[in-house]
Amino acid sequence: MSDLNELLKRSVGSISLGDVLTAAVTLLVCLIAIRVLMKLIRRLLAKSRLDGRVQKYVFSGAKLLLYLITAIIVVGSLGIDMTSLVALLSVASLGVTLAAEDVLSNVAGGLVILSSHPFMIGDFIEVSGTSGTVEEITLNHTKLVTADGLLVMLPNKSLADSQVTNYTALGRRRVKQVVTASYDAPTETVKAACQKALDMTENILDDPAPAIRLTNYGESSIEYTVYCWADTDAYWDVLYALGEHLRTAFAAYGVEMTYNHLNVHIVENRG
Repeated sequence: MSDLNELLKRSVGSISLGDVLTAAVTLLVCLIAIRVLMKLIRRLLAKSRLDGRVQKYVFSGAKLLLYLITAIIVVGSLGIDMTSLVALLSVASLGVTLAAEDVLSNVAGGLVILSSHPFMIGDFIEVSGTSGTVEEITLNHTKLVTADGLLVMLPNKSLADSQVTNYTALGRRRVKQVVTASYDAPTETVKAACQKALDMTENILDDPAPAIRLTNYGESSIEYTVYCWADTDAYWDVLYALGEHLRTAFAAYGVEMTYNHLNVHIVENRG
């Protein structure tokens, strides 16, 4: 026993063999505790309503934090003064935080987006004057594909701080076409032409029902607005088809679509 005590007291510098064994046991206990805690965290996350990607990031972050705590505990069990090391880590983390402020803001915005679900992959959205279909959502940025085939990468910080219009979330969109007709055309005739255009257009929803309204009296024409609803997938087809059918129907009913005229008068100078 005395030989064992003597062996345990042997040291390299200020660290004895006993300290090393204590640290090894501490490490083993911490690893077992980490394994148990990670299983518990995984179960809690599985029962939560968080997005799968958010669960993955939370799980990885918790694991990293537990390993960091384990390292501090094990180093402390060796008898090493942790005050200076903790102070150094605090200063280093502050410097990294300041240097990566924008990145961290984007990450925070990404977590907000993934947890609150203002839009999903495949949704057509508009934010800060940019519109497109959501291609990918990461912690740092969101990828949009615009209608003209451009890939736009928006930082999540701006998305989280801006008003986002989601055109897909409700499953349907209102189609609006504005046309003008001459003052000489009776209102009933113009509305009949608009209704004919609606009847010619496919994929229009019956509920809510389409509507035709006289919306403005202009200087040389009367403005009519045609409203109808379509599924989000059919929105653009309905919008363009209705515009074409309105022109055809107006011609069939003899309704003039007014437009601005420029009259040029040439005055002969006889002087």
